[in-house]
Amino acid sequence: MSLLWEKAPQTMMQLTSHFKNTTGWTKHTVMSFLKRMEEKGAVYYEEGGRAKLYYPKIERKEAVLQETEDFLDKVFDGRMGLMLNTMVEQQALSKEELAELYEILRKAEERSGEGGDSL
Repeated sequence: MSLLWEKAPQTMMQLTSHFKNTTGWTKHTVMSFLKRMEEKGAVYYEEGGRAKLYYPKIERKEAVLQETEDFLDKVFDGRMGLMLNTMVEQQALSKEELAELYEILRKAEERSGEGGDSL
């Protein structure tokens, strides 16, 4: 999907060449992947002369949100706090990541219009 978001449209040949070089995927693997992505509504194609032209059907932001929600549901029963607590206990967050998280929470609190210790 990243390749399509960055450089759409792409032909099957372009996609196959890219993935063969970066992942070792065969044309058959790329075709299967595109078919699944079409079925999920993530990509579409248009007939373009000699080859189909593939485009992203969803925006990156939308895909990230959906994948994040799916991950939280599957692994942490939909609970962000449980995920963050696990990461803190495992010391999986760097000082920079913690500072970034504090900033995100501060901005969220400002947007909510609530002050003080509401988080």
